[in-house]
Amino acid sequence: MTAEFQSPARASAIVRWGRERGRSLRRSVQRLGWVGRLLAVGQLSLVVAAFVGFLRQSVWTPLFVVSFLVVFGLGWALRQALTAKITTFLMTVSALVTLGLIAVFLVLEAIPAFQTAGLDLINPFSGNEWAAGQGKYSLVPMIWGTVLTTIVAVAVAGPLGIAGALFISEIAPGWLRDIVKPAVEILAGIPSIVYGFIGFTIINPYVTGRLSVNPGALFAIGVVIGFMALPTVISVAEDALAAVPSPMKDGSLAVGATDWQTMQSVTVPAAFSGISAAVLLGIGRAMGETMAATVMISHSRRLPEPTGYNVFDSTETLTTFIASSYGHVTPGETFWSALFAAGVVLLVIVTGLGIASQLVEMRMERKLQGNQ
Repeated sequence: MTAEFQSPARASAIVRWGRERGRSLRRSVQRLGWVGRLLAVGQLSLVVAAFVGFLRQSVWTPLFVVSFLVVFGLGWALRQALTAKITTFLMTVSALVTLGLIAVFLVLEAIPAFQTAGLDLINPFSGNEWAAGQGKYSLVPMIWGTVLTTIVAVAVAGPLGIAGALFISEIAPGWLRDIVKPAVEILAGIPSIVYGFIGFTIINPYVTGRLSVNPGALFAIGVVIGFMALPTVISVAEDALAAVPSPMKDGSLAVGATDWQTMQSVTVPAAFSGISAAVLLGIGRAMGETMAATVMISHSRRLPEPTGYNVFDSTETLTTFIASSYGHVTPGETFWSALFAAGVVLLVIVTGLGIASQLVEMRMERKLQGNQ
């Protein structure tokens, strides 16, 4: 079927879906009764009023919040199921709206920096120099520092995380799995400042002394961030390995393959999409890390020397640039706007990685269900 015929059919399918949803919504409203409708309208109105009041910094905002809690309590007593549905819907919409407003706020605050510096702000082929006192603004050293630390972190978290997931899912006996898996997940709860302090007091001096490099080398920071990303990689990769159907593994063992051959030829290829998603999520964690890198890095806003890919030199990352600068910058200055521009760049990169990981996971699910 050609694209000319596919597009109208797809459009008509979307229209039919919208009409069906509309009819379903009308039927649901009709079944509520006047008490249910009153409770639903009251909660929706009060949440919207509280949200608008918060944005406008109105003195009536606390009153709207208290009124919503009163209506929520009344609804919970009279129509618990209906109130639960409305509340969960409101919380979901509030989270999406808040995320959208944050993105819009970042972009609006970043526009003056792009108006001043133009695309040279993120253009790697321009001056690549940050000197706010001289009116030179370039986020390229920070972007490049983020990329280098992320590469090192993935080189640490990728192999170790996949190996750990294989051990937990395929090798460890049940009693050991029950101990190791919660222990790995506990690592994710350790504050990042603790990792940064360990890196600053132990890893930084070791790397500096043994390799005779500048303090705050990107290599040391990448190693610490890699260990911080390990719980994410292990947990998601282990879930992907556990999702591989048992008949696939049993069939391999039945024809004489060993456990290692089964893992190598069946389990890992079948779960490869999920493992890739785990690594992508680990990359997102590495790129967004702030406190550990801020403690360890030397905050030199230049490209690494003598070559740009020298991970044993130090520079700045996007997150450490924001964390170390916002406290002494005057709102409204170009420097202030450049911090928001760094946030926009980081948001775009991490969002892209998150979307890519979700697409990879969806592909894995379709593959395991036989829907190529």
